[in-house]
Amino acid sequence: METTMNSGVLAGARAGFWRRFAGAFIDGIVVGIANGILRSLIGYGAGLGLGLVVGAAYFTAFIGAERGQTLGQMALGIRVVGLDNGGSIGYGRAFLRWVVSLISAAVILLGYLWMLWDKEKQCWHDKAANDVVVPVQR
Repeated sequence: METTMNSGVLAGARAGFWRRFAGAFIDGIVVGIANGILRSLIGYGAGLGLGLVVGAAYFTAFIGAERGQTLGQMALGIRVVGLDNGGSIGYGRAFLRWVVSLISAAVILLGYLWMLWDKEKQCWHDKAANDVVVPVQR
């Protein structure tokens, strides 16, 4: 991974929209299956609430870990890194990122589309957690 710093900001390539979209789609399938199983086992209302907890745990645990990748991101060869240090963002920032991702989606997906015109290719949740999504160097 490119770790060159330019004025305190990580330099290098950023993951593009379609790669990020495909990774998010895969993650949506994974979390959706888990949520569907929960709703069928314990009922719709309780399953929906527990499903929210599962989603928070999934994204926080995977993105906050040293690899900084969900299963979908692993499949697409991208990862989340701190804009300030090029390393893991940790669990606190990963949880904040997940919370703000709900807002990114709720406002007619504007928070996700934001990366299309942002110079760092950041969505709102990336900005909140001070991270960027980059291709994995193999």
